Amino acid sequence: MGSTSSAAREGARPATTGRRGAVVAALMLSMALAALDATIVSTAVPQIVGDLGGFSVFSWLFSGYLLAVTVTLPVYGKLSDTFGRKPVLIAGSVVFLLGSLLCAVAWNMGALIAFRVLQGLGGGALQGTVQTLAADLYPLKDRPKIQSKLSTVWAVSAVAGPGLGGVLAAYADWRWIFLINLPIGAVALWLIVRHLHEPERETTPRARVDWAGALAVFACGGVLLTALVQGGVAWPWLSAPSLALFGAGLALAAVVVLVERRAAEPIIPGWVWRRRTIAAVNLALGALGLLMVAPSVFLPTYAQSVLGLAPVAAGFVLSVWTLSWPVSAALSQHVYRRIGFRNTAMLGIGTAALILFAFPFLPYPGQAWQPTLLMLLLGAALGLFQLPLIVGVQSTVGWAERGTTTASVLFCRQTGQTVGAAVFGAVANGVLAARLGGAGDLDSVTRALDSGTAPEATRRAIADAVHAVYLGAAGAAALAFLVLLFLAPRKFPVLGD
Repeated sequence: MGSTSSAAREGARPATTGRRGAVVAALMLSMALAALDATIVSTAVPQIVGDLGGFSVFSWLFSGYLLAVTVTLPVYGKLSDTFGRKPVLIAGSVVFLLGSLLCAVAWNMGALIAFRVLQGLGGGALQGTVQTLAADLYPLKDRPKIQSKLSTVWAVSAVAGPGLGGVLAAYADWRWIFLINLPIGAVALWLIVRHLHEPERETTPRARVDWAGALAVFACGGVLLTALVQGGVAWPWLSAPSLALFGAGLALAAVVVLVERRAAEPIIPGWVWRRRTIAAVNLALGALGLLMVAPSVFLPTYAQSVLGLAPVAAGFVLSVWTLSWPVSAALSQHVYRRIGFRNTAMLGIGTAALILFAFPFLPYPGQAWQPTLLMLLLGAALGLFQLPLIVGVQSTVGWAERGTTTASVLFCRQTGQTVGAAVFGAVANGVLAARLGGAGDLDSVTRALDSGTAPEATRRAIADAVHAVYLGAAGAAALAFLVLLFLAPRKFPVLGD
């Protein structure tokens, strides 16, 4: 990866060696596991609750996993830069598989939630380290190929998760949702151990790990994300629990700043936000996470409640963007080689903003092909936006900073999704309350529609609520465009391979 002097100057290391095809297969399997487990439990909730009880807290089966993944991303990113990708990926895989096994033998809902959090602690290592290794394995000109493969695996796995979970729960047992991870994860782990060979590190004093910073980041992220996930759901936004969590989170954020300033090797180093390129990509992909909530959470409800589609057909309306996104991502290299990373991403997110803005102008109730076409176009636009930014920002740092950089990008995207779920949920419920005179929220109204007891005015209210969410998503896309326009450099400072 460049000359010896260049590698030393930039903190890079020689290319990772081994059978690259086998390692790529392991990365794809690991990515599939991380994506599946974020969604696979959703359709099996009735069977799980029927067996274990705990209906009032079952939402933590999803929230606990996603929170653990999100808050551990910066920690694993720094550890992979310190000790190498292989040990971090192996440790994360072992923790993930142990969590899966324990989930399969859980005896009550509390135990299952705790083991899902353990799964998430391993899932954070899978997500961040897989993306970092993909950049280590390939030079800049070939990175779009591996990134498009990983994007395809992620999209297909995330969409297929609910269907697979429903099938396993209905025709086998819900515990197989977690047991199925064991053989797949074992194969990925064996391939990594057997075929991934990182060069020996230079003889240096033992690296100091900022464990105090890691604990502070974990606590701060956990408290703030819990406040966002549960606010407006488990308790009102202005209630004592919500205010207490936000207050504690802000106090912990101050602790993080103090600890990280004093640390010799901080978990979240200041250069992540001082460098224009990395800061701009972080903010832009945070906005991406925000806008993705609109289609992924609210479009299925719109398709079933407004268009009258069956659940399978509604899922297809959403899933079409998984067809165009990877294709557009793979082809984006031909665009950014001509006009640059920033301009390509601006083209993609600008187009996405127009598509999201067009959604509220669809006729009521409309035809299924209309939102399907918009989702197909949206996937193509976001593929043109996300991949150039990830490839571009990974190419501006050497080996010793790539794990931290990649983790910061993924952390911002995950945090954006959490914030988006909270904000857009509040927007949708607020519009429904205004249209229906304060009667119910989106979940209760949707259940009434499913039972056939809701009038036509309720369908229109749901359409208005989803339209408001899409306008908010268009605003998030416009914000990402402005961030890239005014903050990102015209030409990314790419290091030579």
